[in-house]
Amino acid sequence: MVMGPTHAMSGAALWLAGSAVADIAFGIDQSSAELIVGTIVASGAALYPDIDCAGKVTENKGGSTVARSFGVASLMVAEVVERLCYWFYLLTKSKKDKKRKNGHRTFTHTAVHAALVGTGTGFLAAQFGKPAVIAILFVLTGLAVRGLLAETVEKKGWIVTTGVALVASYGMYRLLPEGRDYWILGLAMGIGCFIHILGDMITKMGSPLFFPLPIQGRRWKDIGLPNSVALRAGGKEENRILLPILTVLVVIGMFYNVPEVQQFLFDQGDGQGASQ
Repeated sequence: MVMGPTHAMSGAALWLAGSAVADIAFGIDQSSAELIVGTIVASGAALYPDIDCAGKVTENKGGSTVARSFGVASLMVAEVVERLCYWFYLLTKSKKDKKRKNGHRTFTHTAVHAALVGTGTGFLAAQFGKPAVIAILFVLTGLAVRGLLAETVEKKGWIVTTGVALVASYGMYRLLPEGRDYWILGLAMGIGCFIHILGDMITKMGSPLFFPLPIQGRRWKDIGLPNSVALRAGGKEENRILLPILTVLVVIGMFYNVPEVQQFLFDQGDGQGASQ
């Protein structure tokens, strides 16, 4: 699978780029706090689909980056999700679909799931406001931290992830304005999940993006690049090219979306007029 930092950076980069386009083309403005929250959600959501890859729950070992985010608790969740995905695969697979021993890269790696989880997240945020946002942010901040700071968290354990998630959630609770429904977090969640799928599709294994549409008689057809051009997860291309490019894009996106930077770039004339 693609490494956690690459997934997390891709989610953050896409959300920041999309926010800039939404502001320029449609006038959808976000406060700095809202932009930070959306970026965190997209970054954490870009790791979330791998919750279907469990490890050894009782030993707190193995599993995906996401499964290890909150120690044994998240490993147990991953175990349940993986089994549910595996059973769902057995119930829905066609005769031409390949045999599987687990549920990794099945339902959570489909466009249908990305749409459903995005819609559900948006509904919760719109219906319950800041309390739901804080709960969502706590979980996805933990995932983002686990992905971006994988080596540090690996040494310090799940306590670091939980601590950072708690601090970030409390900080955002104080900074976010009242009276907003925050439906846009559902969009961030869906986009993050979708970019994760695209990231896996550039590897040799691919992902069943178009489930349940039959392709070559298979409902769970893995879509990906040909082996001759597909990336090897954790290889030189990912570490030396893809991850640095995404990191640069995130930094540029962060600076570009700062209101003061946009004012400097686009409103110099207005600012001078106002001062006069």
